Amino acid sequence: MKAVLSLSLTIFASALLAACGGSSGSDTGSPTTATGDTVRIGVEGPLSGDQKVTGTGMLNGAKLAAEKLNAKGGLLGKQIEIVPIDDGADADTGVAATNAAIKSGLDGVVGPYNSGVGVKTLPLYEAAGLTPIRLTSDSSTNGLGYTLQPMDYQIAPVATQALTDWLKAKSVAIAYDPTPGYTVTVAAQMKKLLEEAGVKVTAYEAVKPGASNYTSAVAELEATSPDAIYAVVYFPEGGLIAKAMDASSSSVKCLADYASADPGFVTTAGQAAAENCPVVGVPSPGDFPDGGSFDSAYQDQFGEGPGTWSSYVYDSVNLLASCVESAGGFAITPNADGSTTAQVDGSTPLTKCLNATDNWKGVTGSVTIDPANGNRDPATVVVLGTDSNGALHVDKDWANVVGAPY
Repeated sequence: MKAVLSLSLTIFASALLAACGGSSGSDTGSPTTATGDTVRIGVEGPLSGDQKVTGTGMLNGAKLAAEKLNAKGGLLGKQIEIVPIDDGADADTGVAATNAAIKSGLDGVVGPYNSGVGVKTLPLYEAAGLTPIRLTSDSSTNGLGYTLQPMDYQIAPVATQALTDWLKAKSVAIAYDPTPGYTVTVAAQMKKLLEEAGVKVTAYEAVKPGASNYTSAVAELEATSPDAIYAVVYFPEGGLIAKAMDASSSSVKCLADYASADPGFVTTAGQAAAENCPVVGVPSPGDFPDGGSFDSAYQDQFGEGPGTWSSYVYDSVNLLASCVESAGGFAITPNADGSTTAQVDGSTPLTKCLNATDNWKGVTGSVTIDPANGNRDPATVVVLGTDSNGALHVDKDWANVVGAPY
């Protein structure tokens, strides 16, 4: 049975705002839960703009999870409806979209992806009594719901080890996206960890996101004579930096940060450039023992391979559903005035179940949640290489050097 899917957010939000007479960016009005024959789970991500491919992969992962759950009877005896929430990788856009979705009625939410958006939208979901399963990686979002993907403090040490033990870099130039949030945090962590490891940081430069090419920025970084450049940017910029480095005559090595871990990185960089610039990220579904069936199901449903975060959203929906069934509901607490109160401190059956998650099995492997911050521990951080088919997979040479179990 197919999952019931909502209209695009553009149509949905326009109709909603017309009905409600508009909404300010920070006013959630009277948040309500869904009523009716469906369970409504929102998926917030960049469904438009430069990172659209990431958001599409997220949304499709949720759709696939909902379809399979609905085929087994749904959730709480109701069919699951996936509600797209397009934040365009922009905080202001995300706040408006989140407020609109909350007013429409949601039972649960997965996302967002961008940490700079999440610091604004996650508190709105919690204030509405929802328990987010987020995909943000900046520590500023610790405790704002739960996540199955790695956090900044889990990513930077792996990247540092890759540069020092694997690439043998004695000097590194760091380029980073100065947008507040994940990239700024990780860039600072990387600088500190590299210097503590005795590595000379030859440059620490902010690069403006959204440029059409980064040839001049790469030339400036290479002029500082580093052994490697570490690019802490999202994949549109990461792919262009890799492309510029590949076109350069320099022998400087390239390593892209976790923020660039997306098939769009390869598309933007081009095959040759991507092969010469590994990416810190997470294993592709096929790299996990039980990921092959997910990969095949995704291919059959959508006619293409899954995005980097498709399997993580798929697992996020399934973990949420598992705990909702165990808790007997979403555990949203109604107030006398009809509003709701967020209870994400472990005091509801749902949050108690999520806090107690230990060795839960998903497509992305075993999941254990640290109840102190809602984060997965240990994290699934790896270095990815681009294969001859243009797909990102765990780099076997890296795994052998550092002793990673892949």
